Amino acid sequence: MSDELEGKHGVQSLEIGMGILRAMANGQRSMMLKDIAAAADMPASKAHRYLVSLIRAGLVDQDPMTSRYDLGTFALNLGLVALDRLDRVRLGLNVIAEMRDEINQTTALAVWGDQGPVIVRWERPRRPITVNVITGTVLDLLMSATGRVFAAWMPKKIITPLIADELKHAPLPPELKSKAAVEALLTQIRAQGYAATNGQHKVPGVEAVAAPVFNFKNEITMVVLVVGVQGMFDISPEGEVVKGVIRHAQSLSLRLGANGVPQQP
Repeated sequence: MSDELEGKHGVQSLEIGMGILRAMANGQRSMMLKDIAAAADMPASKAHRYLVSLIRAGLVDQDPMTSRYDLGTFALNLGLVALDRLDRVRLGLNVIAEMRDEINQTTALAVWGDQGPVIVRWERPRRPITVNVITGTVLDLLMSATGRVFAAWMPKKIITPLIADELKHAPLPPELKSKAAVEALLTQIRAQGYAATNGQHKVPGVEAVAAPVFNFKNEITMVVLVVGVQGMFDISPEGEVVKGVIRHAQSLSLRLGANGVPQQP
């Protein structure tokens, strides 16, 4: 058989092994041999031979006490690497486009850059009065909803000196001019799962709502936000804007493998 024909046909035994792994992944728990065989639609004796090889490769583990099989360390590592290599920005762009269509307000996506939060993309709504967001803009930590979200969940060793600099040099409102006041605000943001500027945005007449997106390590990786003209959209906790931003951020976090409680700074 030529190399070209061999390549087209693939390796059947490998495909069967992958079928067993797929059956185990879909099972969502450790499984007995008979259950794996039934899920993979093959005799138990055949499934056992493949499981022996998969165990040797580190893709499957067997509990000696219960005889149950589960995904092995190497399989878990493969999954984590795959999650880490997901194009998070591409997925984020899809989310802010969906948010724009639902809410009909300016939406945007921000990541953490060398100098702080950076807008990487924004979506314009279909309405006569809108707020334009400039791609590449570096946002303040304490005077932007996005900055507040990053400040609430980023590691303190990164955030603390930046906050200290803003406390010293930025034109902050009276209620945010102390470390204690800032920490109280960030604690509130972590508790409610989002941040809003509530008229305190650096640009007069602009309001914003932002929510965190977490990766498979439960670390903040991006922020999705909605920006609008003050008084022209509802940013109350029970309003559709806040609920929509939180829902989309949580959905994207799940897509990126987040689970459990987000990492605390």
